[in-house]
Amino acid sequence: MLRYVTRRLISLGLSLLVASALIFSVVELVPGDPASFMLGTGAQPETVAALRQQMGLDLPLPLRYLHWLGGVLTGDLGHSFTYKTPVAGMILDRMQVSLPLALLALALAALIALPIGMFAAARRGRAGDTAVMAATQVGIALPNFWFAMLLVLLFAVRLRWLPAGGFPGWDHPAAALKSLLLPAIALALPQAAILARVLRSALVETLGQDYIRTARAKGLSAGQALSRHALRNALIPVLTILGMQFSFLLAGAIIIENVFYLPGLGRLIFQAITQRDLIVVQGAVLVLVAAVILVTFLVDLSYALVDPRLRR
Repeated sequence: MLRYVTRRLISLGLSLLVASALIFSVVELVPGDPASFMLGTGAQPETVAALRQQMGLDLPLPLRYLHWLGGVLTGDLGHSFTYKTPVAGMILDRMQVSLPLALLALALAALIALPIGMFAAARRGRAGDTAVMAATQVGIALPNFWFAMLLVLLFAVRLRWLPAGGFPGWDHPAAALKSLLLPAIALALPQAAILARVLRSALVETLGQDYIRTARAKGLSAGQALSRHALRNALIPVLTILGMQFSFLLAGAIIIENVFYLPGLGRLIFQAITQRDLIVVQGAVLVLVAAVILVTFLVDLSYALVDPRLRR
């Protein structure tokens, strides 16, 4: 197990290094000059040159990358040119919204999908299975931003049970959780539909294996064979989808964050792109990529826990 973890850690470090180089190169190659954008079209060339020197844009590209990477390794992601504050602090503030939102949405998706997927697999080919598959197809096709607006109209405007938007901060935990509940449900619905279909397919394949028939021959009921034996062996594709879904929920919730006016990380990246604040874009995207790689690493470890054969 130690060798398995060591190999995965080395792979994680190399992936982060390559990702940092790609992110820096792609952002730096974006057309346009941030200094000219910030000062406007009427700025004097001397003023633009002075600002470029202050921002370090006059240095060669490899040297700028090394300076930026050295700061990243020490936790310094630079200072925002627009907000005049440390980028790391801005990202940390926004992650206090995006990370709980992603975790809550993922938990809701799993709570919905696991019983539905098991129900459909246990009734393969029957009316219950057909109904579940039809419902999940609708869930996948339904745009989450449109579903989010329906949730706002019902629970915020009509029933007045939950807030329609905004985030009060974690000084008021109950109010903060209430403000995240509707966006989490809007994000969780399509993910639950995908997860339920994957689980159902994996369970149907597993239930046809010889060891399941042996377990049934020894006296286990269909439900016992499914929950005790089939479920664990069907978890590997489910864990893969969960890891991918968490990455999507963390990085791809920008539309939902705008619908509910949440000050999350996706919204920060969108604002930084429109303002040509490239240092914020680099830092935020690197954090998201690092989170995706870390989640992939944790999923790999969970593979080894579920199936000990994979440790070799």
